[in-house]
Amino acid sequence: MPEITTEPLRIAVIGGGITGLAACFYLQRQSQDESTPVDITLFEAGDRFGGVFGTVPRDGYLVETGADMFITNKPGGIKLVRELGLESRLIETQPQYRRSLILRRGRPLPTPSGFDLMVPRTPWTLLKSPLLSLAGKVRVLAEYFLPGRPQEDETLASFAKRRFGREAFERIIQPMVGGIYTADPERLSLRATLPRFLDMEACHGSLIRAVLHERRQASQHRDSRLEDASGARYGLFLSFDQGMSVMQDALIEAIESRCQLRRNTSVASLTCTAGQGYLLRDFQGNSLGEFAGVLVALPAPRATSLLAPLAPELAAELASIEYASAAIVVTGHSLRNIRHPMDAYGLVIPAVENRRILAVSCTSRKFPGRAPEGAIQLRTFIGGALQQHLLKESDEALIAIALEELQDIFGVTGTPDFCQVVRWNRAMPQYHLGHVERVRHIRELASLQPGLELAGNAYEGVGIPDVIESAELASQRLLRKLNNAPPAA
Repeated sequence: MPEITTEPLRIAVIGGGITGLAACFYLQRQSQDESTPVDITLFEAGDRFGGVFGTVPRDGYLVETGADMFITNKPGGIKLVRELGLESRLIETQPQYRRSLILRRGRPLPTPSGFDLMVPRTPWTLLKSPLLSLAGKVRVLAEYFLPGRPQEDETLASFAKRRFGREAFERIIQPMVGGIYTADPERLSLRATLPRFLDMEACHGSLIRAVLHERRQASQHRDSRLEDASGARYGLFLSFDQGMSVMQDALIEAIESRCQLRRNTSVASLTCTAGQGYLLRDFQGNSLGEFAGVLVALPAPRATSLLAPLAPELAAELASIEYASAAIVVTGHSLRNIRHPMDAYGLVIPAVENRRILAVSCTSRKFPGRAPEGAIQLRTFIGGALQQHLLKESDEALIAIALEELQDIFGVTGTPDFCQVVRWNRAMPQYHLGHVERVRHIRELASLQPGLELAGNAYEGVGIPDVIESAELASQRLLRKLNNAPPAA
């Protein structure tokens, strides 16, 4: 009998950031599990993979240009680490600096111990904090007695002020959440970003009652580090011994032998072919090949322009997702030139302080090996949804702003060992009220497109674990579609 051969399904992944790299990895793995041969091509418009994500050695420092750690209470990141065999490269945050600071009238003050973004998990520690007035503290603790008024969705600002009062919102909650989402809290959807707080109100009426119930239920199992940390629950965060590029490099190594990796190649258009596949072209009109399936791992604005001729309703929904930009000024300093002890992982700044920076991350306090002995690496964040105008400034002006603010807040003097500006242009999707319903509609519209899927940080989460999980799920959906359809001619 003649041998029966199966032509591999040709799949294009558009966008070579962490989402696109992870998509290639999971397409390979899932196709092997399902005995479905695939031929994958990854298209990246820039000259490197990983987007802004990466670690760059510089003058004895390990400079992080993107995320400097990832959280482990979402499974996507740690699952991929295990699949790549990188467990031995993981490192925990340094416990001696495990706290955060909040600016209050120009002074960096400790976040109350156990304050979990919005709710005090150890309410009595709030009473000792100088961040709030006596009236503000009483208003926070009064949340215990307030009846629940659960809603399907609500803005962060509305919810926080309703439950804990305006002072706690402005002085603690807004800067802590703003440090994650760089968003306008008056528009930020709580259901899309922090749904657990809505669920806590629905189940227990009061968020304080909810956390006290959790403590009683799990006290014998709870890691004390999660309670003692000031600010974010830093015991849940990990990085790698040589920086976050360890994950990126491992992903590239895992896929490059079985994928075609094309840098400096922009995909300008997708058109349907007679074989129910897609023809890709560049901006000069040249063919980039025909593919049975396409996984778009681009920011929503770029996905919009690509998909508008093919699926105008889907593109219109993508276009409704707003984006903000930010910049990071990364600097290295001798500790001798800093008045403050810098005994924390970072500082967040309330909008009511009217400063020109959003936050300062002390990367070398979080993890060892990020700065030479006797030095510190700082990452100063500028811009975000509330200060977009500052991003019109030149790199030199942004460096000057950062150094002036660092001097005023921490007493940083002298010439830095280095300065580097990293711009995240339109890289921060804004999960505004209605985002959950919008994404649900986007998924419904995408499901109608044969051989097409979407992944990235525009949909169900902005963190590293979120986009990895987005890539894995999109890969599964795409292969399910393709296994029910003939390959492109």
